[in-house]
Amino acid sequence: MGLDGVVAPTLLGFALINSFTFGVDLVLLASLHGGLGVPYPAAVSISYACAFGLSYVLNRYFNFRSHAPVGPQLAIYVVVVVVNYVAFILALSSALAAMGLDYRLARMTAGACEAVYMYCALRWVVFRRARVDYPMP
Repeated sequence: MGLDGVVAPTLLGFALINSFTFGVDLVLLASLHGGLGVPYPAAVSISYACAFGLSYVLNRYFNFRSHAPVGPQLAIYVVVVVVNYVAFILALSSALAAMGLDYRLARMTAGACEAVYMYCALRWVVFRRARVDYPMP
């Protein structure tokens, strides 16, 4: 039994792609907030948008290998990302930072929560496989 018998191949692909894009997010956040002094909510928003745009493209083509029309799929993805953004990125990371946790640690903690949510949403909502109904004999 190979690794794909134990772990869904899309989970491994998601982990690799989103680890990379999360790194992009953190570098942008540190550059914007820590380096340029951009207010935290704005810096989080900009870095998040860039990272999740990249994540969508990489997951669509390399991980989930989706051939669905981009328009409707992208609309669903945007809704999933907005929910993620409000719940984890703004609310959770801002609350943790306001409680005194370093903004980088706050973002990493929120990132762990969002990883679980986003994988589930991508696998079972955004990039779900179309069901094929075969006629009964």
